[in-house]
Amino acid sequence: MPLVRSCVTNASSATALIRLLSWLSPVFPTGGFAYSSGLENAMHNGLVKTQDDLKDWLQTLINNGPMRNDMILLAQSWRLAKAGKPCNEVANLAIALGGSAERHLELTAQGSAFVLAVENWPFETSPDFGGLHPLPVVVGGYCGVGDIDLESALIGYLQAFVTNQLQAAIRLSVLGQSGAAQILATLEADIARMAAFCSQSTLDDLGSATINADIASMNHETQTVRLFRS
Repeated sequence: MPLVRSCVTNASSATALIRLLSWLSPVFPTGGFAYSSGLENAMHNGLVKTQDDLKDWLQTLINNGPMRNDMILLAQSWRLAKAGKPCNEVANLAIALGGSAERHLELTAQGSAFVLAVENWPFETSPDFGGLHPLPVVVGGYCGVGDIDLESALIGYLQAFVTNQLQAAIRLSVLGQSGAAQILATLEADIARMAAFCSQSTLDDLGSATINADIASMNHETQTVRLFRS
């Protein structure tokens, strides 16, 4: 009997992991490849010139910037959806925290695409977002109803963001794949620490202090030559 229970648990955990990897994969049709979260403008204006600059930029976004807020919102949405409660208020809050037009686009366009794609996984009940689909909130909600562990969801979401930023940097010729791998290794501790913190967070922990990143996102709206939508 214990062996049977162990096999069932392992199968359930494996399914949850596969599901998480699928939803946060670069090939999942959210269009994440089209967004740089202001990184393109930061590079254009000389704020990020080298591999070390990029590492510091990402560490700041993770620990003190919008990604910290996104993770807290994801965790809150996960808890609400897991308990069968609506996520509309946290969705409204996520929209309100979008500091620029392109940040708003990045949140909502990817979130709406995620909701459409996740319909391939039928659930008895779907999270209620009140018609709004900011990406961290919908990812948190569906991970909650999809039996995906909260801290794993946070790690996966943050890792996906970092990977997307590194892909953008490679396309912008700031570094190559070897440099990207070095940054991935360096940021492991930051990702794990922030995921652990956000898994225990409340909405009272919201807050960011990344003014240059916010300005870069705003300036990107009028940047003449660009590869990315944000």
